[in-house]
Amino acid sequence: MPTRRYDNSPGLGSLYARTVKATLRKAEYEPDTDGLTLELPRALVDQDHLTAYREVTGFSAGPALPVTYPHILAFPLHLDLMSDPSFPYKPMGIVHLANTITQLRPIPMHAELSIKVHSGPERPHPKGTVFDILSDVSVDGEVVWNDTTTLLSRSPGTPSAHADLLPDPCLEARAFWDLRANLGRRYAAASGDRNPIHLFKLSAQAFGFPRQIAHGMWAKAAALASIQRARALPDAFTVRVDFRKPLLLPSRVQFAHTITDAATDFAIYNDDTTITHLIGQLVAR
Repeated sequence: MPTRRYDNSPGLGSLYARTVKATLRKAEYEPDTDGLTLELPRALVDQDHLTAYREVTGFSAGPALPVTYPHILAFPLHLDLMSDPSFPYKPMGIVHLANTITQLRPIPMHAELSIKVHSGPERPHPKGTVFDILSDVSVDGEVVWNDTTTLLSRSPGTPSAHADLLPDPCLEARAFWDLRANLGRRYAAASGDRNPIHLFKLSAQAFGFPRQIAHGMWAKAAALASIQRARALPDAFTVRVDFRKPLLLPSRVQFAHTITDAATDFAIYNDDTTITHLIGQLVAR
């Protein structure tokens, strides 16, 4: 398995240019499951950046990183992987279906991190081909966090294929969230994810949306921050979310969750609960 190592996180400006270029050309070859691994052996958290991330997602200050924050640190490596000539799918137009994070222990906010990213094997889906981008974060040589980002490359697909989905829970809304039109731009500034579908009405319309949509990983982070305010998250847990319907901005949505000893189920609905935007489940380890 070839490995590409970096002294610093790759710059997002050049990566977005590569992403556009990669969308316009065909892959040079079909990779196998032993594809490219990207590694950032030494990464330190910019504390001002962390503060900005907490503010836009709702996580309170504390000695440990928000559980979703390492995804932000791995994101430039995700873009680098998807814009590499060996990557078999066109990166623009890929749909984010789900995200699963496992935290094995809290990560101190001042820790030096080592990040590895690679892609997993593809599998058929009713609407195309699904694959995962896998991220691991280590501290002092010990893996403490991993992330599975599940993506769909749309094509005619396989109608008989199984779509892996979380069951829909029966939840009562606990809070209304009023989401402003600039939320996508605010989260983009904190996350680096400047996909045009999240920024402005006109740029989103160019990709078929009536107006800009919220980032899925913002929705996951905001949900977990809300749960954490109700009851502290466990030190070790796995949390998965499925992204169901785009969350248009501006909008008013409802957040619902139920905490039991076995699991925490949560969801984000539209203002009258006729549309499900996100389904999630957290299970302590």
